This record gives sequence, C-alpha cells and structure tokens, in this order.
Amino acid sequence: MPTKTAKSRIAIGGILTECNHRGGLPIDMSTYEASELLRGKEVLQLTTSVVGGMLSGLRAHGAEPVPLIYASACSAGAIARDCYRQLRGEWFDRLKAALPVDGVLLPLHGSALVDGLDDPEGDMIHAARDLVGADIPIVTTLDLHAHVTEEMVRHSDAILAWETYPHRDQYSTGQRAAGLLFDMLAGRCQPTMAMGKVPVITSAINGSTNDEDPFADLMQFTKSLEHRSGVLSTSLFLIHPYMDCQDMGSGGLVVTDNDIALAEELAAEVAMRYWERRNDLEPVTVTPAEAIAKGLRVDGGPVILVEAADCCGGGAAGDSIATLSALVDQGIDLPSIVPVVDPETAAACHAAGAGAELSITLGHKLDPRWGSTRRFTGVVDRLSDGEFVYTGGQWEGRHEQMGPTAVFRIGAARVMITSRATYDWADEQLRAVGLDPAKSKFIVAKNPMNYRLAYGSIAKSMIILDTPGPTPPTLKHVNFKKLQRPYFPADIDIPELQPTVLK
Repeated sequence: MPTKTAKSRIAIGGILTECNHRGGLPIDMSTYEASELLRGKEVLQLTTSVVGGMLSGLRAHGAEPVPLIYASACSAGAIARDCYRQLRGEWFDRLKAALPVDGVLLPLHGSALVDGLDDPEGDMIHAARDLVGADIPIVTTLDLHAHVTEEMVRHSDAILAWETYPHRDQYSTGQRAAGLLFDMLAGRCQPTMAMGKVPVITSAINGSTNDEDPFADLMQFTKSLEHRSGVLSTSLFLIHPYMDCQDMGSGGLVVTDNDIALAEELAAEVAMRYWERRNDLEPVTVTPAEAIAKGLRVDGGPVILVEAADCCGGGAAGDSIATLSALVDQGIDLPSIVPVVDPETAAACHAAGAGAELSITLGHKLDPRWGSTRRFTGVVDRLSDGEFVYTGGQWEGRHEQMGPTAVFRIGAARVMITSRATYDWADEQLRAVGLDPAKSKFIVAKNPMNYRLAYGSIAKSMIILDTPGPTPPTLKHVNFKKLQRPYFPADIDIPELQPTVLK
C-alpha cells in the first residue's frame, strides 16, 4: 500500500442505530429527522461522540474529511425498508461521487436491523469495499453490543469497538479509528483480524465495564492483550440480545499486524474466557410485588426498581405500566417516580391543564403485546414541553425532546408521561420536569445499566425486576426463531464447545 501524506482524503459517514426484533416502533425517516440526520458539510459540525472523534483524528493528521451522511437515533424496532434504502442510497451516492478517496471511516453500531435484512452494517461495509476496491483501507467502529458478522469482518480492514459501558468513549474510539487508518496509510502496519464468538446471549444487567462486574473483568483481560507484540487492537462484545439472527454470540475481536494466526488464537481465547463467565452474566430477578416488599424493608430511599424489560435504549416502546400497577395495587403511599411513554395521554393532560383531576387510560398503547391499558384517576401535577439536555454519553450537550410531557400524580406516585421515547443516560429527563430523585422512596428505572450512573450515589437498594417486555433482563424464556440452539442460557452447558472464529 503506498504511503500517504498530509491532505489524504478520507470519506466518513454511516448509520448508527440499535434495533430490536421483539418490540418497539419501526424506525422511519421521521425518526432520524427528529434525532440526528446530517448530510454533507453538516457532518463536519459534529464535535462529540464517535464522528467527532474521527474528525478530530483526521484534523490531527492534516487530512481532508469527505463527509457523506450520518444518521443516528434512539433504539427502536427495525428500520423501515424504504428508510434504509433512502439513507443507504444517499450514503453510497455521496461516496461514489467523492472518489477517489484514500480511506474510509464507517461509524456504525453493529446491531441495526432492517425489515427484510438482518445485517445492514455488513451490507454497507461490503458496498464500500466493492466501490473503493481492495487497496483502500476501511476502518469500522461498532458499539460493544454489536452482532459482529462474517461480512463485517471480511470487508473491513479493521473493526474497533467502544470499550466502556455505560458508554463514555465513543469520541476516543473515533480517534483510535482515525489513528489506525493513518498508520495503515503510512505503511506502519498491515491489519489482519479475527472474531471469536460463543453462543452466550445475555442482557447488559451485569455488563458494566466498571466495578466488579464479570464483563469488566473480561474487558480488562481483552484490553491487556494489546500489550502483546504484534497486536494492534482488541475489542470485547456482549451482543445486543434482542435481535433474532442466525449465529448470534458474544466474544472477542483481535486486530494484529500481518499475523492472522495470532489474531485467531487470541480471539478464540477471549471467546472461551467469555464462555467460562457465562453464569456470572445472568442476573437474579424478582416480580414487582416481591421487589416492592423488599424495598419497604429498606431504611430510607430511593430504592431503584429496574424494569429493564421496557428499555427505550434497547428498542422498547417505554409504555409499560407493570411496575406502576404493582405500586398502585399495593397502595404504596410513599413518593415514587415512574416513566411511561404515552403521547395520547400526555396530550389529554395538556388539554386539561395543570391541577386538573382526570381519569386517564395509560400504558401498552404503542406496543400492546406486553400488557393491557389501564384506567387511573389522579391529578395533572405539572406540564412540560419535554425538552432537556444530555449531560454525558453519546449525545453529551445535545438538546433532546420528549415531546409534550406531563407529571401525573396517582396517590403518592408521580408518573412522567412523555410523548416520545428517549435514551436514558442519567436523570436528565426527571430533573427537566421538576422531579427530585433523592426525595423518592421508589424510582422505576427502565434501563439495564445506566440506573447505576443516575442513582448509584443516592440509592439505598437496586432490584432487578422480572416483567413482560421486549428487552428482558434474561433470555432464558425467549423463543428465538432464527437463532438455533444450543445457546446459553437456554442451554446451561454445551459439551465440547469450540468458539466460532470469523476472519
């Protein structure tokens, strides 16, 4: 590969979205238009997250970024076919018009789904390879919850994943990707890559890269391999488990300097270590009624009731009232906070006005497969336009909109009724509508991990719930159609298991 110098032209762009086969609303163009959809020079305005890091790296090397298109949104159901066709078409046409380029940076997620296509990232990487040819480096970044496929590995020169969960390192991952690409252009390395996978399908409940979580221990080992001679990069993947695709699994990816045998050996070693920790990745869960009873025995609060099965950040609609119903049915007269997405009821509250007493129907309207709508009587406590600003993570500093939002009081419970599902980073949404978590006995948190970030410093207890929904904390009882057994946790042991190695 010829050596490149300053003013190399590097194409940059992609679609970064996590999707869910089990539930959530379909993603269409309006979803991206309400979230993040940038074209051409608009992409160059990004200063945060993975694209901001890539642009920083390109500028540090004196390169000319060639912006294509960048689309991202909160997790949801599959991307509509027409939406993907339009976005991919724009991305591809801009890349074709930009030729010749010296390299390609692809900021993707790795767990996107399209109606009728289970591997859109592999499809895009393959399309880029066919267009730019074998000699132009393509470096891809993925979320560490990606479903890494053979097509992704075959057509990328290198894949680098985010290294933290809760996710804090998208920016530095973008910088690392740009740095590796320029090492290739300068002739300092020749990446070879392998991905080792084992059939472990678990939620992210025990998937933190902090503290004593088993995934943190596995991440530390995986990253330690970068100190080995000839190793350029390592990545660890806890697969997003709410897809239903063939050959799903978790494990490790290793990029070496022209040593595919070493990449295969180390990727297989990471995967087998992952298999050995499989039982540690499974959470202990209880019903909402049991969790409330346990919480009442805790001195003070808040007690965090983790309803992970309704996680908007994993693709759920956010409209479950399973835990709210348990609080109401048990007559809990202690301050509680519960988020529910229900645009119809939020609009009714706004029409009635603050202070109005209403009888409302709430819950399971957007995705009714997981429960029944229920009538509650209460008071419209306050109203909001639903705007807030993220204080960290992928969208740090970004203004986001929950849409017209109401705080509806049912006894001692404050229900934050929003019009749109948004990703939970910390407690920005609650504070934006005037709710103070520290003054609550119970807080329903609808995410599998970031509740620790939001409430770790104030929580007296955190309890994982077993409730219906498309993002459950355990996959023991999920009936996959495309994913074939054996896999953990449906199968506790698989005799003579050997990792699958993609290269």
